[in-house]
Amino acid sequence: MSKIILNTTIKADIQVVFDLSRDIDLHQKSTSKTNEKAIAGRTSGLIEEGKSVTWRAKHLGVYQTLTTKIIIMNKPYHFTDVMQKGVFKSMKHQHIFRQEGKNTIITDILEFESPFGMIGKIFNTIYLKNYMKKFLLERNKLIKETAESIMSPKGTI
Repeated sequence: MSKIILNTTIKADIQVVFDLSRDIDLHQKSTSKTNEKAIAGRTSGLIEEGKSVTWRAKHLGVYQTLTTKIIIMNKPYHFTDVMQKGVFKSMKHQHIFRQEGKNTIITDILEFESPFGMIGKIFNTIYLKNYMKKFLLERNKLIKETAESIMSPKGTI
């Protein structure tokens, strides 16, 4: 199983960052390079605990679908989504938030396993782990830019 741990510091209130991180419309904007679209389940707005979304995107030249479900949510500190259906053998993504002064720190913990046994493990090592890390970095870049651009006296929406 592959594991990616990524920390992102954002100069914004924890609630703003938390909500942007579960905003399906913003996620689609951050994944425009892969033409990712929410096609079933919750397809816009903020996803909540117990809800699922099915994504369709072009990765590695092929359109694929992935259904994830939010299995745990502790607003505004944490939520976890897991794959219900998709190309991975398994996938779990923990989103952890903590406020430090005027900053919010997002910790992403993404664990995934490719199918196809040893060939999948080699593919993870050579290519997929780095591809997934770049995917998260791009997503978090837009969350950061959006959160930091929100202007109000208290730093909240």
